[in-house]
Amino acid sequence: MQVADKTAVSIHYTLTNDEGEVLDSSRGDEAMVYLHGFGNIISGLENALVGKVAGEKFIVRVPPEDAYGELMEEMVQVLPREMFEGVDAVEVGMQFHADVNAGAGIVTVVAVDDDNVTIDGNHPLAGVALNFDVEVVEVRPATAEETAHGHIHGAGCNH
Repeated sequence: MQVADKTAVSIHYTLTNDEGEVLDSSRGDEAMVYLHGFGNIISGLENALVGKVAGEKFIVRVPPEDAYGELMEEMVQVLPREMFEGVDAVEVGMQFHADVNAGAGIVTVVAVDDDNVTIDGNHPLAGVALNFDVEVVEVRPATAEETAHGHIHGAGCNH
């Protein structure tokens, strides 16, 4: 069976950036399972999987616009330190839930000085081209329930 809309797809992957740094991998763990055609993975990878079959291996480079988007400078803000009142120590790398342009989101602290805290609302991989080394493990028809719910059911699912 080929990967197409309304199929349950299991893949192993290794994700690297253009410098070859490994950012994530499913190898050595369980395969990632997703419902194809429902936007459950980045569009560039989902598009590259169309028509693939179990056992097929391939490498694809996904540009930022088909991954987590371009880096948007307007998502970086410098805020007065007093806006973090009640937080004992604000440190680079900390993340907070905040209202951002698109609604609720997560911001990451990228710089701290005596007076200000700089936050970034971009996804950590925004502006980054992603390279996937993929092996298609299994392709099966999705169940009617999975299609209705928009995701694959399995371990940890609360339906």
